[in-house]
Amino acid sequence: MKIKLAIVILLFPFAANAQLSPFDYYGYAKYMFSSTRFPDTEERYSDHLIHLRLNSRWYATDAITAGLELRFRAYYGETVENIEEIVDYIKTPRDWVGLDALLWRNNKSVGYLEVDRLWFDWTQGDFQVTLGRQRIAWGTAWVWNPTDIFNPLNILDFDYEEFPAVDAARVQYYTGPVTKVEAAFKPAKEKRKVILAGLWSINAFNYDFNFIGGMRDERWLVGGSFAGDILTAGFRGEITVSEAPNRTYSDPAYELLGEESLSSFDSPVVSAVLSADYTFPNTFYIHTEVLYNNIGKDKNTFLFFREAQTLGLLTAARWSIFQEFSYDITPLIRGSLFGIVNPDDKSYVIVPSITYSIFTNWDLLFIAQIFEGDPLTEFGEFGTSYYLRIKFSY
Repeated sequence: MKIKLAIVILLFPFAANAQLSPFDYYGYAKYMFSSTRFPDTEERYSDHLIHLRLNSRWYATDAITAGLELRFRAYYGETVENIEEIVDYIKTPRDWVGLDALLWRNNKSVGYLEVDRLWFDWTQGDFQVTLGRQRIAWGTAWVWNPTDIFNPLNILDFDYEEFPAVDAARVQYYTGPVTKVEAAFKPAKEKRKVILAGLWSINAFNYDFNFIGGMRDERWLVGGSFAGDILTAGFRGEITVSEAPNRTYSDPAYELLGEESLSSFDSPVVSAVLSADYTFPNTFYIHTEVLYNNIGKDKNTFLFFREAQTLGLLTAARWSIFQEFSYDITPLIRGSLFGIVNPDDKSYVIVPSITYSIFTNWDLLFIAQIFEGDPLTEFGEFGTSYYLRIKFSY
C-alpha cells in the first residue's frame, strides 16, 4: 500500500501540470555508487543509491504560492546489510509532523520517501507570510552558519543540495529593496526544541548586516552577521551569544575519560565564524573559513558530537579551519579540493572532487572524503569513502 501511495504522489504533479497552467515542476534523478573503508580495518562496504526528487509549485494567484517537494531514496548494499540502525541514519528527524514513509526494509535494501518541503506563501505589498515546511536561512558564511538557528547545513552532506527544512511560520516585512524585519516560530512537542526568533536586515557601507535575537533550547540567544567585499574579495562573518546551558548531559564515556559535559558550562556560549573567498580571472577560486566555539573541546571531540547538536553547536571542536581551491579545467570539467582541520586534536578531512558536464542536464561527479585522525578525535572515526554519481536534471 505504501509503495502504491508513493507512486501516486510522485506521478500526480505530472498529471496536474497538463491541466493547470499555474502549475510547474522540476527535479532530478541520481544514481550513486559508494565505497567506504572504516578506520583500523581492511573492511570495505560498497553501496548503491537511487535518489529522486520532484519539486512542484502552484501559483494560485499573484499573491498566493504553494510548494510541494518530494524526496525518495533507495539504498542497496553492505551498509544496509551490516548496520541495523541504518533507517535511523536515513530518516530526517521532525519535531512536529513526519510526512514520511519507510516503503520497505529488507536484508540488503531500504526505500524511504519524505515530503521535504510543503509550504504556503502569501505576499501583500511589503508583507510576506510563509507557513509550513520551508528553509529559513539567515547565515552569510558558506560552511558554518551560527546564525542559521533554524536550518544549520552540513557541507559534507554533498548529495543533499537543497539542505534541510523546518516546520515553521515566518513573517517578513520589507522596509526597502535589500532591508527587512522578520520573525519566525518553530513549534515542537518538546519545549526545549521550540525556536522563536527575529531578524533585522539592513545595508550600510556597501555591506549587508543582520541582527538576530530569540529563544532556542529554552535559552536566550542574540547574534549578528555581515556580508560584503574587500578589494573584490568576498568577506563575511557571523557570531551568536547564547545563555549558558547550566545542565548536565549524561554520558558514561565522559566520566570514564575524566571529561566534563559541554552543558555544564556556566558562562554564555559564543560561536563565531569569519569567511573570505576570491575568484581569479582564470576561474581559480580560493575560499577560507574559520570557526570558533568558546565551549568547544580540544580533545576527545568525537564523544561530544551528539551533545553539541542538542546545544545548537555546529561542531564540538574549539577551533575549525576550512580551506578550498577550485578551478575550471575545461568549460565542462571543474576540479575542487577542500579540507577541514581541527588544529587542536590534529584530525582532518580532505575532499577532492571532479564534476563533468556530460551534456545538457547530465552531470558526472567523482568525490572522495578522506578522514584522518587518532581515535576519538573529531574526524578520526570515519574512515575513507569514494563516490561516483550521475545526475539527470529536468
